[in-house]
Parts: sequence; structure tokens; C-alpha cells
Amino acid sequence: MPREVLLRFPVELPEELKDEEVLKKGREAIVMELLRKGEISQGKAAELLEIDRHALFDLMGKYDIPAIDMTEEELEGELSRDIFSKGEK
Repeated sequence: MPREVLLRFPVELPEELKDEEVLKKGREAIVMELLRKGEISQGKAAELLEIDRHALFDLMGKYDIPAIDMTEEELEGELSRDIFSKGEK
């Protein structure tokens, strides 16, 4: 069942902050923070924002969220395994 996020502010917001573009940016920020924390996948983030994976990667760059969540050692291990497996063919 879908859940809804309700944000409450202690003061009345000016009308210009209720603009659709402002609401879109707020949704974007929330989804990007959930992605950064590992609470949702890249696929789910793209789905929630109604964008494709390419647009998501661009957005992740804007928010300084790495596309690959690996330590330097893990990445080196993956690359070396890939190099060795190609040499076996």
C-alpha cells in the first residue's frame, strides 16, 4: 500500500512556495536523501521521481551520490576479477 509523506511547517508558507516546481524539488530532495542513506534502491528512486535511470544518474551527480556504492578495495577487487575472467576466454 502506498504511503504518503506529510511535511508540517511551523509557519504559514508564502503562496510562491506552494508552486508545483517547489514541491517537485522537495520530493526530489527527499528521494535523493533516502537513496544516499541506502533506504531505497536506484530503481525505486527513479520510479518515485518518474524518471529514467540516465536522468537519475545525472541527478545523483547533482546531489553527490555515487552511482556505485563500493569501497576502493571492493572496486579494485571487482576490476581485477573482470580482467582475469576476460583473459581466460
